[in-house]
Amino acid sequence: MELQHVPHYRPHLHFAPSKNWMNDPNGMVYFAGEYHLFFQHNPYDSIWGPMHWGHAVSTNLIEWEELDIALYPDELGTVFSGSCVVDWENTSGLFTNKPGLVAIFTHHKDGQDGQPPKQSQSIAYSTDKGRTWIKYENNPILTDDTKIDFRDPKVFWNETDARWVMVVAAGQSVSFYSSPNLLDWQFESEFGEGSGSHEGVWECPDLFKMAVEPTKEEKWVLLVSIGDNPRYEKGSRTQYFTGSFDGSIFVPDHTHVKWLDHGKDNYAGVSFSDIPKQDGRRIYIGWMSNWRYANHVPTGHWRSQMTIPRELSLKNINGESLVRQQPVREFDDYVKKVTDFHKQRIEKDQAFTHDIKKPFFEAEFTVSGANPFTITLHHTDIQHTVMTFAEGVLQVDRSQSGDVSFSENFSHIQEVVTSRADKLKLRMIVDSSSLELFINDGEQALTCLLYPDNACTSISISSNDAIVHDGYLSTP
Repeated sequence: MELQHVPHYRPHLHFAPSKNWMNDPNGMVYFAGEYHLFFQHNPYDSIWGPMHWGHAVSTNLIEWEELDIALYPDELGTVFSGSCVVDWENTSGLFTNKPGLVAIFTHHKDGQDGQPPKQSQSIAYSTDKGRTWIKYENNPILTDDTKIDFRDPKVFWNETDARWVMVVAAGQSVSFYSSPNLLDWQFESEFGEGSGSHEGVWECPDLFKMAVEPTKEEKWVLLVSIGDNPRYEKGSRTQYFTGSFDGSIFVPDHTHVKWLDHGKDNYAGVSFSDIPKQDGRRIYIGWMSNWRYANHVPTGHWRSQMTIPRELSLKNINGESLVRQQPVREFDDYVKKVTDFHKQRIEKDQAFTHDIKKPFFEAEFTVSGANPFTITLHHTDIQHTVMTFAEGVLQVDRSQSGDVSFSENFSHIQEVVTSRADKLKLRMIVDSSSLELFINDGEQALTCLLYPDNACTSISISSNDAIVHDGYLSTP
């Protein structure tokens, strides 16, 4: 029996498929004035199934047009995650008079008669801005006879060496390959042993270079997502490493774990390829779900949505290079400030409350004073999401936020240790079924899904003695 549509969960700000299943963002690339978002898609059901590449485009990163399916399964298998690049100089020889798009993806073929599945890397190309795709006649372009998990290729052009680089997930590590033409690949090195978290299979890597603010130094950032392992409470999530990369070998600055997001619902995210140099941003989108309950969220005949596109940057904080995240600047053009909050003192039993008239909004508060203080999103008279800040720790409790019946794990407290114990600057984006928090100018992020009957009817701040130094509320 087909699941029913639940209209009040449908996001206003975040991309979601019109129907059926979606997971990892794939092949994100900017070309000819359009941002392309491909995604893992099961067009036959609202649970994970035979993977295709769905496709959407946008000119402003907020409003998306869903297009026809881009890549279908074939005799080599279903179409798992991957990336997309613009072959500006026709290094592949697949184009003629103008550059085109090349998608690099994993073919996954289930094993037969007890044999393990086979994963290999293949390509497809488009000469019409991604509307139609031709699979390369000599696929696959890269195989490995020993690795069962061998997937999610992220490819970029390395200007230093004037060649393509691929980073691909390989079980509990990532492998680096190089190529002059996107067709012939040479193994360079492997990274992972003794570094970071190994609580689950490594997936969906990304590698890029960014300047470290406020210095002129540049570092490479390696993103690696960690698959779900039922032995651990957190479920699937994403870590990152900073370090150096010479075109062949990645050397990390650290071996300890750095989480990209401290919420449960930001996974498998990667960045856009080919953002113009005059723009210069590193723009990222993640899959807003968690494998612990992704197949069971109560949205009906569609499942999953993406995070707000985020601008990533690196900042030196106490001698350590940390990734910061903020919503893309296009989001600021999409909403406008409707209320300013200044010097609001919060006394005991006198919560500061503001009514919300829109189904989605952005708010920012800088609060200091007595610990703890609490920020509450009131969805209905009995449904609420509570954010509590005490001694530098921010906790989010969604146990009473709405429908939580589909997963015991969904109600677990989420928390992040912030950089200050006495003050919190919190920017939040609230949509019909999600909450994204950007903490202390994006030094940390916490992303979580919510399934209330109403997105939010009011927001309140309570404390024994605190001050809202400044803040604002923005709506469309």
